[in-house]
Amino acid sequence: MAMVHRFPALNRPEAPLVSVCIANFNGIEVLHDCIDSVLAQQGQAMVEILVHDDASTDGSVAWIRSRYPQVELLASEANVGFCVANNRLVADARGAYVLLLNNDAALFPDALAVLLQEASGSPTPGILTLPQYDWDSGALVDRGCLLDPFHNPVPNLSATRTDVAMVIGACMFMSRDLWHEIGGFPEWFGSIAEDMYACCVARLRGHPVRALLFSGYRHRQGASFGGNRVDQGKLRTTYRRRALSERNKTAVLAICTPGVLAWPMLALHCASLLVEGVVLSLLKRDWRLWRDVYRNALREVVLQRAWRDHRRRIQSVRHVGVRDYLRPFVAMPRKLVMLARHGMPTVR
Repeated sequence: MAMVHRFPALNRPEAPLVSVCIANFNGIEVLHDCIDSVLAQQGQAMVEILVHDDASTDGSVAWIRSRYPQVELLASEANVGFCVANNRLVADARGAYVLLLNNDAALFPDALAVLLQEASGSPTPGILTLPQYDWDSGALVDRGCLLDPFHNPVPNLSATRTDVAMVIGACMFMSRDLWHEIGGFPEWFGSIAEDMYACCVARLRGHPVRALLFSGYRHRQGASFGGNRVDQGKLRTTYRRRALSERNKTAVLAICTPGVLAWPMLALHCASLLVEGVVLSLLKRDWRLWRDVYRNALREVVLQRAWRDHRRRIQSVRHVGVRDYLRPFVAMPRKLVMLARHGMPTVR
């Protein structure tokens, strides 16, 4: 594992209530909006800010140290990915609660106060988020997400629904105790769908996952990882994002789907991936799509025996049945909706 250099914060609180954890990679152009939004929070809660720099090449480390001496900085010698970065941040955090916040996101001024009020009034600890708004347009992106049968996120746009299947890792709030109960993010995920995994495991253990109706955060979608945006009516993504997304969502389906339902759903999912991969690759005349995205995802199903061991561990401590797990799911496959709305994605 890569060595981490720790630069202690100036006057770091001894007993903060909230630890805001920010994973950063080459985010010098957006990070100031993120950190400034935390520093501008309303209320009296003691807050600490931690940043993990993932071997940035844009001078982020020196810039953070000079501009924000009140930030606890963990600087990795090598790029280790989003999951490892957040696991390190929470391991170093002192707050009773942790907020995982993307470096390309910025909180509304009352965000932490709203999250703390909801968490303190809930009888059961859970995972919370706030409404997500697009940075440029200001349009509502989601209030958390539901899932389709193949574990593709479906944005929740309801003005009344708060129970969701998952929240986006760009703004994920929970108690530090719950984080440790979940076990953090699987480090072999690298990035993408780690938020889905954490939320599905929490729900299996009987913890609610909720998206609040008030306050919010702005997000430059895709700025920190590339892709995941609709530009001029077309969905744009990257080979790397698609490869990680298909592999990791398949892993979540295999690990978290309760009962015997997991096996027919996994078989149906793999069949749909096979058809989708072949058809898209032929239509776009791009065999890199098949080689780098779909073939690898299907191979992982066969080769990853560790998934089965992981599934046994997770399912052995679940507290809910199939019906409760599937409650925040929708029947219509999300990819069909996106295909009808935006056509075939542009991959670069």
